[in-house]
Amino acid sequence: MREIQLKDAKATLSAVVDQAVAGKPAVITRHGRKQAVILSFSEYEKLSRVPSLGQLLAAFPGVETDIPPRTRKPVRKIDL
Repeated sequence: MREIQLKDAKATLSAVVDQAVAGKPAVITRHGRKQAVILSFSEYEKLSRVPSLGQLLAAFPGVETDIPPRTRKPVRKIDL
């Protein structure tokens, strides 16, 4: 993903947006630090629909016995 300074993004905003729509997002930097990302709205929608791990676990259709119990191995002693 390409990086562009904020002042350059301001000066060429229309071109930056056109490139994002064409599938080439850009990271906007300010004083050398990454501050924002310009991407197409369709890419944003895809990213905003990704479920969290908690949502995936909550939606698990099985019952508790579908998941085998976790067996823990004894803790190893490491010589220091």
